[in-house]
Amino acid sequence: MKNLFSILFAFFFCVFIYPQNMKTPLEVSNFTKLTSYDELVQYLNELPSWNNELQLKQIAKSAEGRNLYVVKISNSKFGKDKSKIKVLLFCQQHGDEPSGKEGALLLLKDFASGKLDSLLTRMDVMIVPQVNPDGSEKNQRRNGNDADLNRDHLTLVQPETQGLQKLFYKYLPEACMDIHEYGPFSESWIKYGYIKNIDEQVGTLTNPNISKAIRDYSEKKYIPYIKKYFNKRNFSFQEYILGGPPEVELIRYSTFDINDGRQNPGILGSFSFIQEGLNNSKDNQVENIKRRSFGQKTGMLGFLKFIYLHKDKIKSMVRRERKKLIKNNVSNKVAIQMDHVKNGEKLKLHLLSLYSNKDTVITVNDFRPVVKSLYDVERPSGYLVPKNLKEIIDWADRQSVKYFNYKKREGDKIEQYYISRIDSMNFEGDTIVNPAVEVKEIPNSLSEGDYIFIPTKQLDNNMIVTALEPKSELGLVTYKSFEHLLKIGENYPILRVVKNNR
Repeated sequence: MKNLFSILFAFFFCVFIYPQNMKTPLEVSNFTKLTSYDELVQYLNELPSWNNELQLKQIAKSAEGRNLYVVKISNSKFGKDKSKIKVLLFCQQHGDEPSGKEGALLLLKDFASGKLDSLLTRMDVMIVPQVNPDGSEKNQRRNGNDADLNRDHLTLVQPETQGLQKLFYKYLPEACMDIHEYGPFSESWIKYGYIKNIDEQVGTLTNPNISKAIRDYSEKKYIPYIKKYFNKRNFSFQEYILGGPPEVELIRYSTFDINDGRQNPGILGSFSFIQEGLNNSKDNQVENIKRRSFGQKTGMLGFLKFIYLHKDKIKSMVRRERKKLIKNNVSNKVAIQMDHVKNGEKLKLHLLSLYSNKDTVITVNDFRPVVKSLYDVERPSGYLVPKNLKEIIDWADRQSVKYFNYKKREGDKIEQYYISRIDSMNFEGDTIVNPAVEVKEIPNSLSEGDYIFIPTKQLDNNMIVTALEPKSELGLVTYKSFEHLLKIGENYPILRVVKNNR
């Protein structure tokens, strides 16, 4: 009788409660209307009442004052079970890419219904369904301050990325995924006569300063797994590529810059990816939204299932690689200028003909899948920052970088750069500064009270070096708010300490 009651209750729940009350706003509209900000907030607030394993927390306010939320999902107290792995998924950094948000709500519905309870035996999950509510409401890429949030993870100027960064540092998730959409209808591709027509693309970590173990595991294990996972569910897949058309422009994997939502967690030792769903809507964002949203949900769920299957491997790998950063047990060289280069590999690229409307495969000869270092620096034990450079100290605070009041130590060797001229260089289509520098050793007779010391011996190790070196093509000096640090004929104000690891 007890079993019969349980069966009847489950049947009643699924038939009468679940479909009516748990439908996402997109489903309620029968996939004819995107979820508005107000609808999203209302839906998120209802989740804990359906399942107390889901807890809603505000993490920030947007530029225009809208709340950003994370849904924390755990069958215990979130983050307290050390045997579990912590996972962070975040969507819609770009406001005109709505399918990630919609896919995240579909995934949250499955968590709320209990369908995914088995995953919670091995992981705690955080989902931020919408990072850019201002852009979403206006159907624009940028936020309310006209900033591209996915180009703000190094400087952390915007409130949305600041909130996301605080969330990351609070829990230090071992695995992260940043969910986006890509549009195939660029002018150059249309002129070429073909467009990319892949449902889902996934990009791995490409910055060579990021743990090779994590990069290799991502490439050799996760990419083949998720390709099969998508294909079995009738979604086409390709590893994320940028550039083209073939033989007109170079084709490469995604940027190695650390200012985006994939590389930034990656340089802190995370198992991190970007997922790009196809946005093939031409006239409005609702076109094909059902398939687009379920494609994004499929990728997020596949990511979680892979982590479930390989939890111990990923968790131990991330712990080991983060420990290396914290103890400075890493390469003495840090790459700060890089380029995409060939390795002889040819790419089979699946495209859709705009003339015949048929799929075709094109071989790309000018394919550049490898990121090669062009300029390295010796890793210092840390940097001395004048206390009057408040903008650098504020940046360190935003990044949760540890620093101390400077105390002279016996044997410290202090170096300073002299900026003899400022040239320029091409970085993935953009022109950026490339200063000519001369290095000179200066006496260790600095006034202790004038400087803070930022040691490299911490989780942010590679990020600190990349950010503070004046010749770094990924550094702070390439941003307008920090360009004043470079002045021809003057010394670079941030000093290097190259002995006595702290």
